[in-house]
Amino acid sequence: MTERLHSVQLYTLRNAIETDLPGTLARVAAMGFENVELWRFEQYRDAYRRALTETPLRPLSAHASLVDGNASAAVRMAAELGIGTLIEPHIIARRWTTRADIEAAAASLNGVARLARDAGITIGYHNHDHEVRQDFDGRTGLEVFAEALDEDVVLELDTFWAEVGGASAVELISRLGARVRFLHLKDGPYTTTLLEQLPVGQGSMPVADILKAAPDAVRVVELDDYAGDPFDAVRQSLRHLVEVDR
Repeated sequence: MTERLHSVQLYTLRNAIETDLPGTLARVAAMGFENVELWRFEQYRDAYRRALTETPLRPLSAHASLVDGNASAAVRMAAELGIGTLIEPHIIARRWTTRADIEAAAASLNGVARLARDAGITIGYHNHDHEVRQDFDGRTGLEVFAEALDEDVVLELDTFWAEVGGASAVELISRLGARVRFLHLKDGPYTTTLLEQLPVGQGSMPVADILKAAPDAVRVVELDDYAGDPFDAVRQSLRHLVEVDR
């Protein structure tokens, strides 16, 4: 059976990261995680470097503004921290309204990918809901985007936001294929109200079907917000993933 890799996007624990980064990573490791997806690694580079040496956690991936930010600096710092995949977390909605706009956005990310290759870093993209809301001859904007990407650029499919946008995450995974290397997993009702988000397995998401559709993708727990203790949400999410992801 394929080894299941579990990770957590540290944006979920951002308040704790800002007050006690080493302690937060220690708590994440104690939950049973072996991997993390770094948040604001450029700002907290030195703190991450020290804390990662004190835990078994591996920084498989990280988010950084690549298309509109300083991609060269992000790639350099990612290489220093041993980050394997650097992911653009958001390209604004107005750049997804026409096919030409989408293809231009893909070209920008391809340029970053070429820059990152020499550093041994893979580049990826993370979606929200706006990338799947508009129809382009039976395909979502995210699919048009994927077709315009270089072969080695990957996708981190935020399964919840895909469903909120009206797409089936399972069907998207099937159509996007092996380019989907990471899954963002959270739960809740299909609403844009962030505080209504829930731990994985406690809402409307077809979690088991999603996991079966992407057996090789890294499972990344990520909540944009949560009404309770985010550490509890992360812990409960991991427990559910381990139970159903067999």
